[in-house]
Amino acid sequence: MEDLKSGRGIQVVAPGAEHTFCLDEDSLEALLLRDDVKDRSAIVISVAGAFRKGKSFLLDFFLRYMHQKYNVGASLDWLGAEDEPLNGFSWRGGSERDTTGLLLWSQPFKATLDNGEKVVIYLMDTQGTFDSESTVRDNATIFALSTMLSSVQIYNLSQNIEEDDLQHLQLFTDYGRLAQETSGGKPFQRLQLLVRDWSFPYEHAYGVEGGQELLTKRLKVHEGQHHELQSLRKHIASCFEELACFLMPHPGLNVATNPEFNGKLSDISQDFKISLKQFVPMLLAPENLIPKRIGGQKVKSKDLLLYFKSYMNIFNGTSLPEPKTILEATAEANNLSAVAEAKEVYETIMEEIAGGAKPYLQPQLLEEEHRRARDKALHSFHSKKKMGGDSLSETYSVKLTKELEDQYEQYRLHNEDKNLLRKLGTAAVLAALALVCYLVSVLSGVLGLQTFAMLGQTAALASVGMLLVWCYARATGNMRELGSQMDQIADSVMELAGQHAGRQAAAVASSYAAEKTSYSADKKLS
Repeated sequence: MEDLKSGRGIQVVAPGAEHTFCLDEDSLEALLLRDDVKDRSAIVISVAGAFRKGKSFLLDFFLRYMHQKYNVGASLDWLGAEDEPLNGFSWRGGSERDTTGLLLWSQPFKATLDNGEKVVIYLMDTQGTFDSESTVRDNATIFALSTMLSSVQIYNLSQNIEEDDLQHLQLFTDYGRLAQETSGGKPFQRLQLLVRDWSFPYEHAYGVEGGQELLTKRLKVHEGQHHELQSLRKHIASCFEELACFLMPHPGLNVATNPEFNGKLSDISQDFKISLKQFVPMLLAPENLIPKRIGGQKVKSKDLLLYFKSYMNIFNGTSLPEPKTILEATAEANNLSAVAEAKEVYETIMEEIAGGAKPYLQPQLLEEEHRRARDKALHSFHSKKKMGGDSLSETYSVKLTKELEDQYEQYRLHNEDKNLLRKLGTAAVLAALALVCYLVSVLSGVLGLQTFAMLGQTAALASVGMLLVWCYARATGNMRELGSQMDQIADSVMELAGQHAGRQAAAVASSYAAEKTSYSADKKLS
């Protein structure tokens, strides 16, 4: 397991001052924007629930399975050797909390689904709720963030499904109803309840079937039940595409009472290990993986960064946000994702045409390519299903169009810099001006016109000085404004010279045509 030992849990969301939370954007970007994963659909598997109930301990078995299945390529004996300590996310026994904030494992796992789609899997560990240091809002914030960001939320429960456990889902049922009204479809993928230390196997057997029986019983609506309890039960299922429950046995007395316990399988009960072998592949096997979707669209790894930022902004207030606010933040991040994807379409096309290594392109052709790339980018934006309605989409469409025009200006300037004639044009004009002035001064001296000779010498020296300043500005980047003014002067001179040459050529052509006509007429007369 050397590969696992080299990884670690990265605290991407950390507790801040006065019960706030801070987002580590640098660490998050380094993880989510890696070139080998950023364009893959993201699968986020999170474990949340009360503190000191074995969330990190469970995730480390997830890591063992993931390493064997997706890195090594086999998963037969993924639990490992009987005497091997359990490594991965930090965990320890005792009564004090160990995990704070939100943590992502530093080594994303790359996988290919049965349909050939390439995905990346992230494991998320969460701060335990209901400890002695966290407020109710702290607990709700962590639970909400992990649920909003995950494709599979494992709700880690102790011994049973209590009414309080269901009440914690109230925020998501309210959000789910609102999301369905505006966008349609269920907003979340899977809620997996995991009841740990299940002590009533004679009522419901360990595993999936017993769990589903217990969940059905707890979610049953019956007469005499309070209206709020009925409403909660009716709407939980409408928020999640999948609702499941698994009953897990106690891991054994050695795990609970031995202060030296380090996760060795030999100290864990056989029933617990059997249940692990059933539960873990049920979530992590390739055929069971569930990509994260928001607004009906799969979320890529790079898109997760936008959602992290958007949710952190609204959950860091003095109170929990309203479902409407959460929906607005989701819609904003959703549209930003569409904008980013459209800009990538534009950049890909323009880089092929006018990228750094590409030769100079005629301005008219460059503008035509810009219009073609812009239209494709806008089509990409409008064709992607988005949240927030047409009004919000139009706002971001206008913003996208402006950003594309700004990018085009950068490509245009970069293209002009490649124009060798323009690069050398200023130098050629100044050098030619210096030579002409020098010749004028020499000729004036021969003719005895000393005043003109001095003026010619002065103009020649000034032209040489300007040439040196221009070269310095080009080479060092200093005095850029002065260098640009010289370029403009040189462009004007070349334009005037071109116009004059054009008029002379037209006059010569006209004269030639007139002579030819006259010659033809004389020949006919003769």
